Amino acid sequence: MICAVYKSRLKADSYLFIEKRNDFERVPDALMKMFGTPELVMLLPLDKRQQLGIADINKVRSELADKGYYLQLPPPPVNLLEAYKKEIGYSQD
Repeated sequence: MICAVYKSRLKADSYLFIEKRNDFERVPDALMKMFGTPELVMLLPLDKRQQLGIADINKVRSELADKGYYLQLPPPPVNLLEAYKKEIGYSQD
């Protein structure tokens, strides 16, 4: 399976995987409005890959088959202060 990967010009680090290049028919209109004009990043063969950057490749394959697209959003920002407090066992109790 080869899919097309597009990046959003409106949402930083957001990527849309679709089954066929320039075929956005199965992508909901509301998602396309939020995503903005897609910019082709690459054509990606999924069959020969075991993993993808931050996305679960099995979920990507499954959603492409079921919905016709997969939306990859950036991970939420890490609150470094809270992570540090947790690491040192800090509590205000």
